[in-house]
Amino acid sequence: MHDPLIHVRGAREHNLRDVDVDLPRDSLVVFTGVSGSGKSSLAFGTLYAESQRRYFESVAPYARRLIHQVGAPRVDEITGLPPAVSLEQRRSAPSSRSSVGTVTTLSNSLRMLFSRAGDYPEGAERLDSDAFSPNTAAGACPECHGLGLVHRTTEALLVPDPSLSVREGAIAAWPGAWQGKNLRDVLDTLGYDVDKPWRDLPQQDRDWILFTDEQPVVTVHPVRDAGRIQRPYQGTYMSARRYVLHTFADTKSSSLRAKAERFLTSDPCPACAGRRLRPESLAVTFAGRTIAELAALPLSELDRVLRAGVTGETARVLTEDLRARIAVVTELGLGYLGLDRTTPTLSGGELQRLRLATQLRSGLFGVVYVLDEPSAGLHPADAEALLVVLDRLKAAGNSVFVVEHHLDVVRRADWLVDVGPAAGVHGGRVLYSGPPAGLADVPESATRPHLFAHEPLPVREVRTPSGRLGLGPVTRHNLHALEAELPLGVLTAVTGVSGSGKSTLAAAITEELPGVQRLVTVDQKPIGRTPRSNLATYTGLFDVVRKLFTETEEARARGYRAGRFSFNVAGGRCETCQGEGFVSVELLFLPSTYSPCPDCHGARYNPETLQVTHRGLNIAEVLDLTVERAAEFFADAPAAARSLRALLEVGLGYLTLGRPATELSGGEAQRIKLASELQRATTRRGHTVYVLDEPTTGLHPADVEVLMRQLHGLADAGHTVVVVEHDMSVVAGADWVIDLGPGGGDAGGRVVAAGPPREVAQAPDSRTAPYLAREFAGGA
Repeated sequence: MHDPLIHVRGAREHNLRDVDVDLPRDSLVVFTGVSGSGKSSLAFGTLYAESQRRYFESVAPYARRLIHQVGAPRVDEITGLPPAVSLEQRRSAPSSRSSVGTVTTLSNSLRMLFSRAGDYPEGAERLDSDAFSPNTAAGACPECHGLGLVHRTTEALLVPDPSLSVREGAIAAWPGAWQGKNLRDVLDTLGYDVDKPWRDLPQQDRDWILFTDEQPVVTVHPVRDAGRIQRPYQGTYMSARRYVLHTFADTKSSSLRAKAERFLTSDPCPACAGRRLRPESLAVTFAGRTIAELAALPLSELDRVLRAGVTGETARVLTEDLRARIAVVTELGLGYLGLDRTTPTLSGGELQRLRLATQLRSGLFGVVYVLDEPSAGLHPADAEALLVVLDRLKAAGNSVFVVEHHLDVVRRADWLVDVGPAAGVHGGRVLYSGPPAGLADVPESATRPHLFAHEPLPVREVRTPSGRLGLGPVTRHNLHALEAELPLGVLTAVTGVSGSGKSTLAAAITEELPGVQRLVTVDQKPIGRTPRSNLATYTGLFDVVRKLFTETEEARARGYRAGRFSFNVAGGRCETCQGEGFVSVELLFLPSTYSPCPDCHGARYNPETLQVTHRGLNIAEVLDLTVERAAEFFADAPAAARSLRALLEVGLGYLTLGRPATELSGGEAQRIKLASELQRATTRRGHTVYVLDEPTTGLHPADVEVLMRQLHGLADAGHTVVVVEHDMSVVAGADWVIDLGPGGGDAGGRVVAAGPPREVAQAPDSRTAPYLAREFAGGA
């Protein structure tokens, strides 16, 4: 008899505590629980990981020999598990060449349309569909190589303080090591004054030092310095511009690239005007427009143009397929995006929904789709469309497993798995597995009160602003001469459907707000782009920890300094993996994967370093501590305790100190930044404007309450807090709301309503209003 269930027995991945659970196939199964409770460990770390492991074992013997090191999830047994497809919010290293069009492969279809049915200039031959890609030599603009931008630098960027001399470090773009004696001697030998203030140097000298393309080799002869004879030095001079451009283009270090980027400005390529393609490609049109013009249109508008521009059978066939694929993307609430929108500018939720749209067209059936918060970044009005798409995946004969906090998605589940009751060591148990209604009988569930409580919210007195600042008129993206008023000293929520202009308005606040003493932007960009960056290194906590290890008797006896306990430099780290903790496994015909280092088994350090302990733990074991456990462990170290307390206050007690930046969600990265700012706020005086972009992403409703206490605390202290949000519980708790819309893209970009939340809840033209009114009524 066919068993319709997936049986999991003895799951122990991360904080799971010998979990046994049965899950129905061909159903929408939602995993919920507070952040860090173990729901992702069950859905991704166990179910998806086991499906992936089984697939690897099914490939050719030669490939199996290469991938035998791939780690298996810690689980006794899983039966009835179909093949799985994972759609997570984790983003790979950003590339300006990756776009909405490439992720969805819609660009391929559009290029085929231009190749086969475009209007060519008289006498021109039909090019291959590549005569239309900025990522190929055949299509890319030869001037900017298909990037659409050219980078340049200016004297003001390279020398921010012209009152300094070269000796004093006037040329900020040069690395610190270059500011020392060797560079000074090279310039001095070449005849330039390194002690005169920069602004007093002749313009001709300043231009040569900053911008020359010459690279003279200069020998600095021995001189007596403080009674000692210095060795001769032969140096190759590199101008500041050459150094910055070379570093930005060629370095593999994300930190060096980021530093170089600070001294560059980008302009549209003068040859292609930012359109990325060569002139021959831009000479071909369809429906009277070039491929660059169509790629810049919002997808909803592109669909209209394609429908109106069809002439001929070839064009009809190609546009029908293209429009069908566009329809899937717009169904997911992403019709405001253009094909040329680069992926680094997308939120994790937008990127995941684009991948989901691609899967809908794949025609797969009989698989398990495992999704990571697909509602992230969605306005409640757009969530219904998402649910329709998930139902379509299920109706096609698939199982849909979703890690989710959005209560509307939770209520629509066929089956609910609630993990908890709390985070980290206090979680890891399946509190309930069954139809959603049954969770009402589980009193220890943190999800239960938010899912079933329908009491109207009490009337809360809103704060009185300490002043107001005018913003605008702002004209950028889909904002057209928008003007708004920002109240000071209160909590303001910026709302609106996806693509209405919220993030654009937030960016305008950070760049154009006059008369602000201090402005802090807390966004969801990664805190680092490699696994070497982690929670401990970003917060500065790791410096304190390494210092504590150097003060141990064992470290002193061995002569170990702080560098010994860094996994980024040779000496104390494991050299097999060079401190990564894992090694890359090349799979030839498959994407490379990673497995624990065979020597250090993920510890990152060599055995000698691991022999040094602080209060019974070695450095690797300290990195494995959760923030909550570390707060107890370092309670008597004030510098460490202060950082850890701030992380606890924003609900991140479940994260380990060594959690790689690449494994953090956008919401987690944002709350780490917020914790760092909260730590600084206690020592700073004066008024600050805080701008946060969807800080509740990835948060369970119980965790949202914890975060809101912190934001209200900032407002109570007299600071101004602006949050771009879709969570109606946050909006209802604000003092002021600026609602944009009414739609997305060209249909948005204006202020629909502004005022206290209860007033905005009654606004007739606002798509936010009915959901905000529902929140005040108890969320029923």
